[in-house]
Amino acid sequence: MEMDECSPSGTSSGYCRTNSTFSDSCSSDTNSPVSLPPTLTSHFQPTLSRFHNPQNQYHKPTHLEIEMMKERFSKLLLGEDMSGGGKGVSTAVTVSNAITNLYVSVFGQHQRLEPLYPDKKRMWKREMTCLLSVCDYIVEFVPASQNLQNRPSMEMMISQPRSDIDINLPALIKLDALLIEVLDSFQETEFWYEEEESMSRNSGSRSFQGPPQPQRKWWLPLPCVPAGGLSDTAKKHLRQKRDSANQIHKAAMAINSSILSDMTIPLSYIASLPKSGRTSVGDTIYRYMISTSRFSPEYLLDCLNISSEHEALELADRIEASMFTWRQKACSNYPKSSWETVKEHMEGDKNVVLAERAELLLFGLKKRFPELAQTTLDTSKIQYNKDVGQAILESYSRVLEGLAFNIVGWTEDVLFVDKSMTNQQEQC
Repeated sequence: MEMDECSPSGTSSGYCRTNSTFSDSCSSDTNSPVSLPPTLTSHFQPTLSRFHNPQNQYHKPTHLEIEMMKERFSKLLLGEDMSGGGKGVSTAVTVSNAITNLYVSVFGQHQRLEPLYPDKKRMWKREMTCLLSVCDYIVEFVPASQNLQNRPSMEMMISQPRSDIDINLPALIKLDALLIEVLDSFQETEFWYEEEESMSRNSGSRSFQGPPQPQRKWWLPLPCVPAGGLSDTAKKHLRQKRDSANQIHKAAMAINSSILSDMTIPLSYIASLPKSGRTSVGDTIYRYMISTSRFSPEYLLDCLNISSEHEALELADRIEASMFTWRQKACSNYPKSSWETVKEHMEGDKNVVLAERAELLLFGLKKRFPELAQTTLDTSKIQYNKDVGQAILESYSRVLEGLAFNIVGWTEDVLFVDKSMTNQQEQC
C-alpha cells in the first residue's frame, strides 16, 4: 500500500546474475514480448553497452557458471519462493536481494588492498550487466514532433529512459569501474598482509605491524610494512587512492539518499508512528527544540553525548518518527499538497518548525556517524518497494558505498601502521 504525495511523505531528510546469452535474447526487437512499435521507439544507449568493456576478451562461460546463472535466474522469476506457489516477494525486492547477495559473493572475502581475482571480477561484471539490463526496458513516454517530407510535422509519443535511471545509472557504473581501478592499482605494493596467527609465529621477522588500532576488527588481516617504512611514492599513492575512494563513497551515498527519499513511505510505517512527536523524541530533546529561537543541532548532539553507533541508530529512528508525526499534523489541512507546499502556506507553524528542526538534527546525526546503519524507515521502504528501477539504483549505490568505505578503511590501516613505525624509529 502506498501513500499520497503529502501526508508526511513529501520529502525525507549490509548484491543480479546471468550471462550475455540472456541479454542478447532479451534485446531482440523481433522476438521480445515487450518490444515496442518502431514508430514509438527512441534510440538510446542500452545499459549493457555502457557497462561492457570492449577491451575485454570474450570469456566463454563454464558449465558450473551456466548452472549457477540458471539457478539465480530461476530465483528471480520465482520471487525467492522455491515452492512455486506464487508466495514470493515482489520483483523489486528480489532484484535488490540479488544485487546484495552478488556483492557478498564477490567482495565478502576480499578484505585487503589487492586486485580482485580474475574469476571474481568476471562474475561481478557478467552478472551485474545482466541485472542492469532490466533498466533498458524501464522507459517513459514523452511527446515529440517528427518532420515528414512534403508533409506537416506530426506529433507522436516516443520512449526514452526514465529520468532517474538515465541520470543515476551511468554515474553508478562509472563509480563501479573507478573502484575496480583503485583495487587494480595495488598490483605491486611495498606492504603485505598477515593473519594474526602467522604474525605471532613470525614475530622475529624484519617487518612492522604497528600497535593495535582502536576499535580494530580482529578478523581482518593486519597490514605489514618493511622495517624501513614505506617510500614517499608508496605513501603518496595510498593517499591519492584513499581520497579517490572517499569521493566515490560520498557520491554513492548521495545517490542512495536521493533514491531512498523518492521511495514511497509504506502505510505500515505511517500506522506505527506515535501520536505525539514529543513522546518519540523525548522530553529533553523536545524542550530544547521548542524553547530556543536559534536552533543548533550540533550543540544538541554534543549535549546528548552519544557514545556508540547503536545509540545513534536508536536516536535516529526516534527523531525520524517524530519528524513524520509533526509533518503529518502540519499536512492535515492540506492532504493533497506536497510537504514543500505545506511549508510555504504554514510558515511559522509549530509543527512545521519542529519537523524542520528534527530534519536538521537527523542530518547532523548522520553526518557525525557516516557509517550508520539504515533506519527503520529506510528498511521499510526497501521491503515494501514495488519499483524495480528504484530497487536497482538503491541496492547498486548501497553496495558501492560499502565497497568504497572499506577501501578507505584499508588504506588508512596501512598508513597508520607506517606512521606508527616511523614514530617508533624516531623515539629510538
